[in-house]
Amino acid sequence: MESTSRRPFGFYVCSFAFTLERFAFYSAKWLIAVFVVATVAKGGLGLSAAEGAKMSANLVAFTYLAPLIGGYISDRIVGARYLVPIGMILMGAGYLVGWQASSAAMVNLMIILVSIGTGLFKCQTNAITGRLFDDPRQLDSAFSIQYSFVNIGSFIGTTIIGVLVGTKGYAFCFLICAIMMFIDAAWFIFGWRFLGETGKKPFKVDEHEEVKEKQLVEEKKPLTSMEKKRVAAIVLISFFSVIFWVFWYLAYMPVYYYWGGDNALANWTIGNFTVPTAWFDSLNALMCISLGPILGGLWVKLAKRPQGDLSMFKKTALGMLLLGLSYVIFAMADVTRGGNLASLGWIIAFGIVLSLGEMVFSPLGNSFISKFAPPRLLSRMMSVWVLAVFFAGKSYGWLYEFTLKFKFASVYFVIAGIAIAAGIILWLLDNKLNSLVVKDEEEQNADEVGHYV
Repeated sequence: MESTSRRPFGFYVCSFAFTLERFAFYSAKWLIAVFVVATVAKGGLGLSAAEGAKMSANLVAFTYLAPLIGGYISDRIVGARYLVPIGMILMGAGYLVGWQASSAAMVNLMIILVSIGTGLFKCQTNAITGRLFDDPRQLDSAFSIQYSFVNIGSFIGTTIIGVLVGTKGYAFCFLICAIMMFIDAAWFIFGWRFLGETGKKPFKVDEHEEVKEKQLVEEKKPLTSMEKKRVAAIVLISFFSVIFWVFWYLAYMPVYYYWGGDNALANWTIGNFTVPTAWFDSLNALMCISLGPILGGLWVKLAKRPQGDLSMFKKTALGMLLLGLSYVIFAMADVTRGGNLASLGWIIAFGIVLSLGEMVFSPLGNSFISKFAPPRLLSRMMSVWVLAVFFAGKSYGWLYEFTLKFKFASVYFVIAGIAIAAGIILWLLDNKLNSLVVKDEEEQNADEVGHYV
């Protein structure tokens, strides 16, 4: 068993792999959005902002959907460690297509290759990380640290690429993303020796037969009344997740196209330097890195109160309310500017509150489903969550196109109202949702009393 004070080097192999992959992915997410709408004279495709939004949305959506297929392959067919570098190479090939892209079809081909590559990389690397530790108590800390590696990659990538676009152009920046993925593949293959036996065999094949037999018995049992309620709760919370992530992803589009771009309505100039819109993405990553420890400390402090910490559901409701507040700031930027350019301070304030909402809301997903899903339905309930995020990712491009029919301030005040209303509803459902946990504890205590009697 690994010491609680040391982590296996294989953990850092996987974490750094995420850093390089997220460097490329978040850079490409921004690059696609701006490259597609830039004029041909500036090296772009000259398409509409709506088309740019939908292509960027496709990248997000299908990189959430593809891991469902990749997870099945690593569970039953090929060991995860072999799929990871294949996925990296496919992503690198996709970015090479972006390097040479001269049409929407080539951009779509890039998105397909990157999505398939992500499907072979993302959940497999997470699964390997989880199996590197003998002590489950280390996992929360390990995945928190890995999340920091993710955001460091995002921050460095969008910060550097945002500047390089101005001097080297879009094609060169896609090439940088490709090179990063090929380096990543070489790094991971080098790191195989530090993974031990983890990921050599498909995960299902690697399980003990008695565990499989127990799972088959469990599969045949009908769901209890409590389990049915929990499944319904997961579906309900997934609905709120769709609302949150549709609006969260949507937020980036006006930053790129309305406040930024060739006809920017915000002043991005500081002295003689023009701030790249990619730095809005960098701001999000920086806030996630810095807010993690702060929020962690806040939850610990609240937990020491007589009434304890906020429930998981109140935290996610608070995240939704913060999302709504960020959109109020967004709309007010347009209301207050008159006929002038809006101050960059409005965009920064919007980004800070948006990121704060994300950090408060986002822990809900895997943690909620792991706690509430019936064990034999865990994979399917995780799929429901992934499909919810896929739907959100796929929808925000079309939603952005729809918003272009209305005045900016009006439409974003409406979005703010929807998010705030959803947050209030979720807050009011707190007692109902928490009753699942309370009842479970009561049943467990009753079982223990019956055992001792």
